[in-house]
Amino acid sequence: MVFTLPEGLHEELYPLAWLVGTWRGKGRGEYPGTPAFEYAQEVSFNHDGRNFLNYFSRSWIIDPETQEIIHPAASEVGYWRVKPNNVLEVVLAHNTGIAEGWLGVVEGAKIQLAMDQGYSTPTAKVVTAGSRLYGLVEGELFMAYDMAAEGQTLQSHTWASLERQPDA
Repeated sequence: MVFTLPEGLHEELYPLAWLVGTWRGKGRGEYPGTPAFEYAQEVSFNHDGRNFLNYFSRSWIIDPETQEIIHPAASEVGYWRVKPNNVLEVVLAHNTGIAEGWLGVVEGAKIQLAMDQGYSTPTAKVVTAGSRLYGLVEGELFMAYDMAAEGQTLQSHTWASLERQPDA
């Protein structure tokens, strides 16, 4: 498949051009106090010509044997901005009452982010640190999220591989 720059993409976003579109796939997760789980996920990156990407992610817990959806899971919305020297600033809000600022770097088709600041509503879990990795691996979007929350140290939480979906 030949890659072309998305039409109207702001030039500051060229380092993220490979992300633009919708991705779907499956992943796994685990964390102390939570049984291991499998999930389906859909992630969309789009733009309106300005110098940021819109981001939307939603997921569903699935039955490991039948792969059928059991119930909705996490969702996030946010904005991704590229700054000089391919520094990446990301702001995310979660359906669970958490908002986060992330800083990182774009290196080709690889993105590494570290949580800069977080906010939790009074009834949300408190996330104190995080690390995210995004990469294009054999044409799929690989994602991994390490988290420190509720007194735990930074450790693996979720990981997934998502296939690019055809344009609608």
